[in-house]
Amino acid sequence: MEAKKTEKSTIKINTNAIIAVLVLSGLIATFNETILNVALSPLMAQFNVTAGTIQWLITAYMIVVAVSVPVTAFLIQTFKTKQLFLAAMVILLVGTICAFLSGSFVMLLISRIIQALGTGMMIPLMMNTVLAVARPQSRGAVMGLCGAALTLGPALGPTVAGVVLQFATWHALFAILFVVIVIAMILGSIFLVNVSHVTKPKIDVLSIILSTVGFGGLIYGISSVSGAGDIKTVAAIFIIGIICLAVFCKRQMSLKEPMLNLRCFKSPVFTIGTLLVMFSMMTVFTMSVMLPMFIQGGIGANSFVAAMSLLPATLISAIATPFAGKIYDKVGPKVLLPIGFAIILIPLFILTRASYNTSIMTIIVLFIIVDIGIALTMAPSQTTALSPLPREYYPHGVAILNTLQQLSAAIGSSLFIGIMSATQLKALSNGVQAQAAVSTGFNSSGLVLSGFVLVAIILAIVLGIAKKKPSLSSESAENANAEVIEA
Repeated sequence: MEAKKTEKSTIKINTNAIIAVLVLSGLIATFNETILNVALSPLMAQFNVTAGTIQWLITAYMIVVAVSVPVTAFLIQTFKTKQLFLAAMVILLVGTICAFLSGSFVMLLISRIIQALGTGMMIPLMMNTVLAVARPQSRGAVMGLCGAALTLGPALGPTVAGVVLQFATWHALFAILFVVIVIAMILGSIFLVNVSHVTKPKIDVLSIILSTVGFGGLIYGISSVSGAGDIKTVAAIFIIGIICLAVFCKRQMSLKEPMLNLRCFKSPVFTIGTLLVMFSMMTVFTMSVMLPMFIQGGIGANSFVAAMSLLPATLISAIATPFAGKIYDKVGPKVLLPIGFAIILIPLFILTRASYNTSIMTIIVLFIIVDIGIALTMAPSQTTALSPLPREYYPHGVAILNTLQQLSAAIGSSLFIGIMSATQLKALSNGVQAQAAVSTGFNSSGLVLSGFVLVAIILAIVLGIAKKKPSLSSESAENANAEVIEA
């Protein structure tokens, strides 16, 4: 008995270090997602490729991350935590080195795909391990730290890249990334312990193929809505993706050891919480793309000013997210989530009235308020969704959440930017000046997005009712979380 206490004490002592290493690694992985977003134009010129071709550096990355996440649910149950962490970081490191040395578009694309494999493994590993080592009473706070990494990373990518590219070439971006990856690997090798339940489930090759083709086809189809690729080809790939996903889902429900346990959705709390995570992700990802476009095209500022305009909101959101987790631990989702989405909705709706003569400072302040709302909803929605699940469901719940986050980002960027572009073109055809046309497109898209946030408020209220129902297992996830097994 004393040995168990000593073992648990050792884990408790290392909990903060474990969480810090994982959050840092998650931040690095997600930072890498958007690091090339502001470098696409110089890359087009250097490699002599079209905008449709260069966009594959973004689209391919999103596809690979999305298809890697479900497989990671299987890997978490097959390999020890430390082994899987180092494997993910090594893959990310190899891809970074290859990207730094790339002299052609094809080489850079392959390098980005390798990086995406590491990112797709790292994100669910971070969340699953944090859930395993955190005390139930502090789960909201530590999930807030994870949420800060998942939102701060992609938001910081274009800002940091914009500064670096003022003084160096795009190669320098990967040199910086190389250094921080190595630091994270050293820290991980020192502080990480094995906390996963290694059950070594049987691998179902057909499930892996179906999920890869399904999620890949779906993400590709959604990402191509704005016009990239031949319409017939895109439609065919999208339909194939839908069919494969349908077969994948049916297969998972019939397998004794599913790759992705979709029984998580039997919990209404998990289902609604997942939808709220998707709405939060869709909002922040869409606005981080649309606002720079509006600031440049509608107001006339340069790309550096547009990128820096997002920085205050990003930093404040990152600071607010852990505090939001602590608030969640005290008041729960019933109060926090409806208020959080209302905080998003009000400034977002005001932004739909912005025009070419709106000051950049006004936009910055309104976006700061939007991002505070994101901080109050993103991580708390994740925590709420996972709270009714028994511990053995955590890898599956985390994988589902992260896969659907990638999907919602793709839906947001394609749907709302598509609305913005279509409205802008219509305004131009009616003789509206270019800057005013951009403003019109931004306003229309923002108005539709506001409607989605309003739906999220309604769902958050419904969640407060669903939360009263029994959890998915008779043994609560909190009790299951009380013991951490040292592998």
